[in-house]
Amino acid sequence: MNSSKKSNVLPIAMMFALFAMISFVTGLSNPMGVIAKQQDGILNWMSQLGNFANFLAYLFMGLPAGLLLKRKGYKFTALTAIAIGILGVGVMLISGLIPYQKGESFTFIFSVYLAGAFISGFSMCMLNTVVNPMLNTLGGGGKKGNQLIQFGGSLNSMAATIVPILGGYLIGDIAQATMKNAVPALLIAIGIFITAFIVLAAVAIPEPHSRAAETDHKKKEKYNAMSFRHFVFGTVAIFLYVGIEVGIPNFMNLFLTNAADADTPGMGIDAGAAGTVVGTYWFLMLIGRLLGGILGGKYSAKAQLIFVSTLGMVLVAAGIFLPASITVNMPVFKADISFGFQEVPVSVMLFAFCGLCTSIMWGGIFNLAVEGIGKFTEMGAGIFMVMVVGGGVLPLIQGAVADITVSYMASYWVIIAALAYLLWYAVAGCKNVNKDIPVE
Repeated sequence: MNSSKKSNVLPIAMMFALFAMISFVTGLSNPMGVIAKQQDGILNWMSQLGNFANFLAYLFMGLPAGLLLKRKGYKFTALTAIAIGILGVGVMLISGLIPYQKGESFTFIFSVYLAGAFISGFSMCMLNTVVNPMLNTLGGGGKKGNQLIQFGGSLNSMAATIVPILGGYLIGDIAQATMKNAVPALLIAIGIFITAFIVLAAVAIPEPHSRAAETDHKKKEKYNAMSFRHFVFGTVAIFLYVGIEVGIPNFMNLFLTNAADADTPGMGIDAGAAGTVVGTYWFLMLIGRLLGGILGGKYSAKAQLIFVSTLGMVLVAAGIFLPASITVNMPVFKADISFGFQEVPVSVMLFAFCGLCTSIMWGGIFNLAVEGIGKFTEMGAGIFMVMVVGGGVLPLIQGAVADITVSYMASYWVIIAALAYLLWYAVAGCKNVNKDIPVE
């Protein structure tokens, strides 16, 4: 038993590192969206197109990623994903190297950036397809599997904490910011990818269900992951959850940085200061995932999801109704890895606190959805990745609501509706009613 545990240390550490990579690259769409919003002709919903392009890739790559994982294994899939990630971030880098002056047409540069974000999305999808089932399997499923996913997610949140702070620092004077300001962050991302590729190539990764994969594709299965009702409901839950996780901080950032006299009024504060507030949301996700990992052995994923969905609805609803004139000195996580204070509306602080709620939702939903589906887990992970496209769709809807109502606060009703579904899934939708299906 002890030797088995020791043999899993390196694979677990590698999965944790990949979790952090996913968040770092995906999180770049937030500060780059803020830059795009400052260019002529870019509306709120358009500022989310980079985020949408990144998540749209999941729609196309989710199932192929699951098939690749099933037939070629975890290590091959992860290495392929990293190589694609280098290409995607490289294309995004080109958008920052194209000569540009404020007032010139932004269309071509924006298109290059969107292409890079789309290619990067393929990489993020494939990496997600690898890390979640691998950590769940290494943890033995159940509470322990959920616990391991939560610990891995804490590193995901750490990377997400750094990105908006780094992005805000690089943007500087937001009125003059262009894609060139993002070049240093993109170079860092490429360096991380190259390092991860080299390390992963040298690490031995277990291949659970590999024998089954060799024979299963030769015969047609009567059942699949979608034969389980609780898994189907779980795919909807993950679609909405990713939209919640991305939408809350993205629109905090837009609200804080947009000028008070803009078409959609905001607070007009410095991009760097806003970055510390948004970074604190992701830092709270890190804290929440660490707590989820510690408490995961005691409280079930079901109980945790019920609690955080309810609390999230309360925090968001309170934030919507509180006037922006009521402010507070909010503790924020700063770029020099210290704490400070930033004056923000109380509503923004409540939205930031939602990081504690969203922190454990991914692991909880994934754990509940794949519980009891056995050999269909790998393919199920691929289907889950298709539904991650919700991280691109919901922010677009939220942006459209902000444009129509001329209010960032009103857009958060989209978040309330999504949280209500997650609560229902935790209470009733996660029950496995298909236990007669063979899963070995």
